[in-house]
Amino acid sequence: MSSSDDEVPLAARMAVGAAGAKRAATAAALDDSSDDDDVPLAARVAAVLKGAARPAAKRPATASRGARVADSSSEEEESESEEEESEEESDDSSSEDDVPLAKRMAKPPSASAVGVGTAKRKRDGGGAAGGAKKKKPAVSRAPAEKKSSTKKPMWATLEHHGVLFPPEYVPHGIKMRYDGAEVELTPDQEEIATMYAQMLETDYVQKAQFNANFWRDWSKVLGKQHVIQSLAKCDFKPIFAWHVAEREKKKAMSKEEKAAAKAKKEAEEAKFKVCLVDGKPQPVGNFRVEPPGLFRGRGEHPKMGCLKRRMGPRDITLNLSRKKNDGSMQTPPVCPIEGAKWGAVIENNTATWLATWDDPVLKGGTKYVYLAANSDFKAESDIAKYEKARKLKDHVDEVRGEYWRRIEACKDDQSTQVGVAAYFIDKFAFRAGGEKDTEEEADTVGCCNLKAEHVRLDEGKQITFDFLGKDSIRYFNEVEVDERVHRALAAFKRTRKEGDNLFEAMTVDDLNAFLRDFMPGLSAKVFRTYNASITLDSQLQSTTAEMTLDQKVADYNRANKAVAILCNHQKTVSKGHGAQMDKMKGKLDDINKEAKAARVDLKAVKAGTYVKKEGKKMPGEEQLKKKIATLAERKRKLELQMEVKEDLKTVALTTSKINYLDPRITVSWCKKWDVPIEKVFNRSLYVKHHWAMTVEPTYRF
Repeated sequence: MSSSDDEVPLAARMAVGAAGAKRAATAAALDDSSDDDDVPLAARVAAVLKGAARPAAKRPATASRGARVADSSSEEEESESEEEESEEESDDSSSEDDVPLAKRMAKPPSASAVGVGTAKRKRDGGGAAGGAKKKKPAVSRAPAEKKSSTKKPMWATLEHHGVLFPPEYVPHGIKMRYDGAEVELTPDQEEIATMYAQMLETDYVQKAQFNANFWRDWSKVLGKQHVIQSLAKCDFKPIFAWHVAEREKKKAMSKEEKAAAKAKKEAEEAKFKVCLVDGKPQPVGNFRVEPPGLFRGRGEHPKMGCLKRRMGPRDITLNLSRKKNDGSMQTPPVCPIEGAKWGAVIENNTATWLATWDDPVLKGGTKYVYLAANSDFKAESDIAKYEKARKLKDHVDEVRGEYWRRIEACKDDQSTQVGVAAYFIDKFAFRAGGEKDTEEEADTVGCCNLKAEHVRLDEGKQITFDFLGKDSIRYFNEVEVDERVHRALAAFKRTRKEGDNLFEAMTVDDLNAFLRDFMPGLSAKVFRTYNASITLDSQLQSTTAEMTLDQKVADYNRANKAVAILCNHQKTVSKGHGAQMDKMKGKLDDINKEAKAARVDLKAVKAGTYVKKEGKKMPGEEQLKKKIATLAERKRKLELQMEVKEDLKTVALTTSKINYLDPRITVSWCKKWDVPIEKVFNRSLYVKHHWAMTVEPTYRF
């Protein structure tokens, strides 16, 4: 049931509590607007697609850490699954809008409130497990927050159903062991133990940082007097065995049972999947609030193993209009937890997010619910992004001329350092990088926070890069640079020792200020998008009409690989790669044997010595020739598939397709060479880039 005032019209309730207002104001400050945002959305998208000249709308800026809502099942999974629910990577650039979020918002919920809630306790979010609920004042209702006069409306009316919370935990009653003896656990304690038990087959439980963080948070829920006093003496195997059995039960469900479960799930989610923007239905992105769990992160993240507490309604700020599109007053969505209230309900039509809440693990991080990748807002944002990158063509020579002028000065000062950094951004498509709180984030680097030891000067004009980039992916590259760059780097490193910043006289702000002098909005991210797209466009010029369809697709993948290497989009070799290659080799052996037998039969038929096999017709000469040709074609295709699969085993192609490659390049190439779009775009990419499907075959980036 809803709280007592959930049926009061929104106009009478549109205020925020102190914490909610602060968070809402911060989130509003993160959103950007364009000069013509008062133009209807559909008209703006159509205008851009027709090439109408107008200022491009920026997509809402996000916090530098954990800013976008990710799918609860894959938020921190390794990037081999490239199509995470956050289809856009956070912008690496730093501008006047990129003030660290932690400095601009209220403190997140207390770290001591690590409880995750139980099935028997009413949940309003943020309570300590097993303890008495802290009273939180009801959301006050006063005039909605003031909006910046510099921002213009993104919508007139916004109607939606809020967010979908995960189901309450249902205790299973399986006892774990401690020091060889069975242990009784409360539902809260059992839920957290189950989170750990489910990960026993992963590498995480072998990591000291993961175990230390887990024990710190779990021990708070256990209490000082609990019999469990050490993680080392814990045996989670009984719970793990239960987990495996439950997993097998799901796999063993009949087709009808699976269909019924799917239908039930879809019915529960249906109303959350669509919202109304100015009366027009728009798909919502990830509307689910993450279930409680153990934070994983990527690479050696310092927060791995921390407990992600259960989020409740009071943690959530909703953004919707006072009135519906028909002019009637809108009531906020009914709060799904009995006795609980939403943290805040606001109307901020300069923002494009529907809901927001503080990250339960990362200090200063914020989660958002946005419209889906195939919504009009996202389409317009993507068009603007790629058009901005295309405009760089008109300025790139000027940028290069200036950074070379600075490099030639060869001084260990800010000017020369900015020049070398701009060269790195242009030549190697580095991310901008910036200062990091290594207690909150993995110690990874980009261009501007390279350390002296990350760049080694070798003989001649050779240098070696070796550092951990985004997602803790190692960047190792031995390259030849211009001798002017080599001299400048030597000048920098004369006074640097290990741990010192290579570019100690400059920051990411200095780099972006330099870039913006040449073109409004130019940043390292724009340069990265430009270099990725221009590389794909030029690489695809090698396709010829004589190629078969398979060869054309392989040519596209080769071009895509060049971009992935440029952007350092790597992945680990999948566990099943070897078995898959062995299976393909087996098929190839079978084809070779069959082809050899067919050639022997053909020779015998021609010589008149063929011995008819029992139960089979005498093959004709043409029949055997046709069979040999068919087998040769099958062999060629399979060998090509094996070559491509082996060649791409450590390269992640999808990341650049999602974030950096103008999709019009791909669509126009497919049209020009009669390649079905599904050969290079999966359904998710096709839906995301739907706006690019009308481009002409003659399009060039």
